[in-house]
Amino acid sequence: MKEVCVLRIGHRPERDQRVTTHVGLTARALGAKGMYLASDDSGVKNSVEDVAKRWGGSFFVENNVSWKKCISEWKKSGGIVVHLTMYGLKLTDVEENIREHDKILIVVGAEKVPGDLYELADYNISVTSQPHSEISSLALVMDHLFEGTTLNLDFPDSEIKIIPCEHGKRFES
Repeated sequence: MKEVCVLRIGHRPERDQRVTTHVGLTARALGAKGMYLASDDSGVKNSVEDVAKRWGGSFFVENNVSWKKCISEWKKSGGIVVHLTMYGLKLTDVEENIREHDKILIVVGAEKVPGDLYELADYNISVTSQPHSEISSLALVMDHLFEGTTLNLDFPDSEIKIIPCEHGKRFES
C-alpha cells in the first residue's frame, strides 16, 4: 500500500483546532499513515491520537514541525509533495501520474500559504476551482489516490468498532 502522510500548514491554534483535527481524522480514516503539524498545538495532536488509540490503527501526529524541513526530508527519502490548492491543476488531469508514486505527502493549508510552497510542491492540484473546504479536498484526493479501496478499511486493535446496520446505531466495545 502507498505511504501517504499529510502536512498541515498555516494552522492557527486559537482558530483552527476543529478543522485541523478533522483534517487529521479524515487522513486517518482514508488510509494516511500520519500527519505532520507545522504548529505547536498539543490539543490537536492529543485529540487525533486519542481517536487512533480508541478506534484502532497506527496513525501518528508529529507536532510543531518545520514545514520546509518536512518537505525537504520527504523529498530526500524519495517521496513527492502534493499541495492542495484551488489554483492548481485539476486532480482528474494528474491523478494517474500521482498514483504512480509510492510515497506521497499531501500539504493542506489553512490561512494564506507561503508563496514558495507552490515551487516546492511536485504537484499543485485542485479538486475544484471554487472556494471549498480543505477537509473535502483531502477526502476527495485520498479517495482518488486509493481508487476507493480505503473506504472500508479495517483498523486493527480497535477498542470500538461500528457494526453497519440499516437503522439505529450498533457498535462493539
